[in-house]
Amino acid sequence: MSGRPDAAAQEAARNLELMRRMREIEEEILARAPENDIGPSLERITAVMELAGDPQRAYPVIHLTGTNGKTSTSRMIDSILRESGLSTGRFTSPHLHDIRERITLSGKPIPREKFIAAYEEVAPLIDIVDARSLESGGRRMNFFEVLVAVAFAAFADAPVDVAVIEVGLGGTWDATNVADGQVAVITPVDLDHTHILGDTVIDIAREKSGIIKADALTVSGVQDPDVAEVLLDRVEEVGGRIVFEGNDFGVLAREVALGGQQVSLRGLAAEYTDLFLPLHGAHQASNLSTAVAAVEAFVGGGEQAIDRDILAAACAAMTSPGRLEVVRRSPTVLVDAAHNPHGARSLVAALEEAFSFTKLVGLVGIVADKDAAAILEVLEPALDHVVVTRSSSPRAMAPERLGQMATELFGESRVTVVDNLPDALEQAVTLAEEDGMGGGVVATGSVITAGEVRTLLGVTEV
Repeated sequence: MSGRPDAAAQEAARNLELMRRMREIEEEILARAPENDIGPSLERITAVMELAGDPQRAYPVIHLTGTNGKTSTSRMIDSILRESGLSTGRFTSPHLHDIRERITLSGKPIPREKFIAAYEEVAPLIDIVDARSLESGGRRMNFFEVLVAVAFAAFADAPVDVAVIEVGLGGTWDATNVADGQVAVITPVDLDHTHILGDTVIDIAREKSGIIKADALTVSGVQDPDVAEVLLDRVEEVGGRIVFEGNDFGVLAREVALGGQQVSLRGLAAEYTDLFLPLHGAHQASNLSTAVAAVEAFVGGGEQAIDRDILAAACAAMTSPGRLEVVRRSPTVLVDAAHNPHGARSLVAALEEAFSFTKLVGLVGIVADKDAAAILEVLEPALDHVVVTRSSSPRAMAPERLGQMATELFGESRVTVVDNLPDALEQAVTLAEEDGMGGGVVATGSVITAGEVRTLLGVTEV
């Protein structure tokens, strides 16, 4: 015997080394300021991109912003483009389980070795920019800026035919805005992150409109008239064109179907009837119409129809993890990442339309800087009981405080406070089952809550 390890042992050793290095890198990135700790400047990310040779200009970009629906719409666009034969990169945030979910290549989380290679490519450049910034009294790049640099480098290295890029926060000063979208997508704008983006939808719309660049075709979901006016002003300022859901494209018809819904759409270039979408809710049908218009805008300037068979296949394969997703049966447990009143309204409408529970228990954990009272107020009519808790996030609102808010809205008899999420999930399931069959649980309030409930129930695929 030669004593040499066999191929399987070598592969196992290699995988362990990749996992070790990946953990090191993730710890390095997490040691930086969090992604919501931003300053109104693109200087640092611009400097890193210039040192790297501007990889974000190596491929065309579809750039998305909005308040809700960005990730679902990004995934839908990605699915249609891939079914059309294009190789894609997709950047979204936040992640449910693994940081690599934020950067996908052809629909799959970036492999560890490719993430490591991209990080090690930009890390020395980030060190240079950090040093310059600190010398001039500035700050190091934050968590999100580093991930943007990694994503843009990874997409150039792949290479991809097109990148679908979701902003992290806002638009104008978001690190992704060093890329110029050939198509800009604006999902519905509502109040969220008001402490950063502004107290009115007009202020927020102005910030988000910053992704609209010269000569871009902008695809917008249904907007408040004041928001639409802001977007129109921005398009006129930079020179471009904008199309709106409900005016230039939209949902023609939809009906609930087993496991989702049948949707008929009017796109920019054609009508597409009887598409099966395995996702629930009117908001997902609207997201699909926006995604179809965005792909039409990208491929043919809005004048070339998508092949009906290609679109049907792409729709049938669409998923949106953590968005009104069934993660357990008997009793049914749903997770939904709604983290603001607008998202909660979409959740409630979809629950009423697609599910018939004899008793519905909410499992709610909300981040401290969100409008928890408004979220609970939206949820109250849909829930028979609410179990309030907290995720593992240091930003999570204390269950006692959340419980006080819930008690004011639901009444003491309909509220249970549990300090930790695993016990809270068990309590919610027990309450849903106590009257017999037909009960259900919906876990919501934040992406983190949705992700951790998925993990507790052994669902980690994205």
